[in-house]
Amino acid sequence: MGIINRRLAAAAIAPAVAGLVLSGCAGAGGGGEAGTDGEGGAITVLMVGNPQMQDIQQITEDTFTADTGIEVNYTVLPENELRDKVTQDVATGAGQYDVVSVGAYEVPIWAQNGWLQPLDEYVDGAEDYDRDDLLDPIVASLSVDDQLYAVPFYGESSFLMYRKDVLQEEGIDMPEEPTWDEVADIAEKVDKARSGMAGICLRGLPGWGEMFAPLTTVVNTFGGTWFTEDWEAQVDSPEFTEAVQFYVDLVREHGQAGASQSGFTECLNAMSQSKVAMWYDATSAAGSLEDPSVSNVAGKVGYAFAPVKETDASGWLWTWAWAMPETTQNSDAAAEFMLWATSSEYEELVGEELGWSRVPAGKRASTYEIPEYQETAGDFGPITLESIERADPTDPGVQPRPTVGVQFVGIPEFSDLGTKVSQEISAVIAGKGTVDEALAEGQKLAEEIAADYQ
Repeated sequence: MGIINRRLAAAAIAPAVAGLVLSGCAGAGGGGEAGTDGEGGAITVLMVGNPQMQDIQQITEDTFTADTGIEVNYTVLPENELRDKVTQDVATGAGQYDVVSVGAYEVPIWAQNGWLQPLDEYVDGAEDYDRDDLLDPIVASLSVDDQLYAVPFYGESSFLMYRKDVLQEEGIDMPEEPTWDEVADIAEKVDKARSGMAGICLRGLPGWGEMFAPLTTVVNTFGGTWFTEDWEAQVDSPEFTEAVQFYVDLVREHGQAGASQSGFTECLNAMSQSKVAMWYDATSAAGSLEDPSVSNVAGKVGYAFAPVKETDASGWLWTWAWAMPETTQNSDAAAEFMLWATSSEYEELVGEELGWSRVPAGKRASTYEIPEYQETAGDFGPITLESIERADPTDPGVQPRPTVGVQFVGIPEFSDLGTKVSQEISAVIAGKGTVDEALAEGQKLAEEIAADYQ
């Protein structure tokens, strides 16, 4: 571990320990006593509360546990809370969880810190798992030095979702590859097209993985970047400022009510309940939008590539994946769960039990060849796959970058930097302060980080 990473790991551990003491070390329970490697037993799983995770929680007992005898105890948290909890557990070696939800941002950093167990032995030794079926961009995002440290539950890029019927009523054609200027124009035209309907939903909830997931893709395609290749901070640059001002103006003028507190879940609900005409966000949202049991807009939504300005593409690359902390005492049982949850057999189970629109896709090429899935995902499946394949974490903008990452910067400090800057911008969305003031504060923080890398 390098000097900077050692310093950051120590900094992460101190508040994490304090948090555990203050909470009385509450959690899902110690993994060491829950079960043993081998048959049966129990494991503890900490995961983000997205729809795909709610589905696995629903069907585990009657399928995985019934077949293996392994009891799975889930703890489910919202995205921001999950990140804090997972970081506490792995950074301190607390060992509360056998399996945790992690993303493409955390895996390389945590693997290099020795916080995660490599999974190649389990993946390569599993019969019928078919590692080669996993999409290359997703596997690359979860690997370090050709070793796999997490297995993908589902993968995603980002795209624009829009109400086909509403745009048609207004005489508007959505381009397959729209620009942000075109999207802003359409948002103005469809704003209040129906009673209580806003033009577009955009995340305004603070968090590097909430607001700045979509917003950083806007920054990229407007020609901005967090840092230059030589680690010069660019948060208050003209391009970064133009992108953020555009985003803030769009959501304030034609966005959803309560935008400053809207994250993925709130926008999903708004789109599902016909409260917005468009939504720019994760491709994985389409499965929920097209599920008539939870959405009243199934069959009414169209899909377009992530909007652009100066780049040819702008969609992000992300995967929610399962990782095994180095501290787990139930590695065999944990690995059995992880391989089951990321297998093609699990996808077929979800399709048959819950509906094909709810399959956790975006990770396996074979998913897009299943006839039932093709029929259900005809509008969004192909564009999702192409968006994932188009995403280039090594070159997401108009200039060279110092690290990989489309919607994030692949350094440990970015989680704190992105969250703090997002808090400033969220306040602007809520009517407090200006974009220039928010980014001036962000520039100071970014310069402090850049100094350690120059």
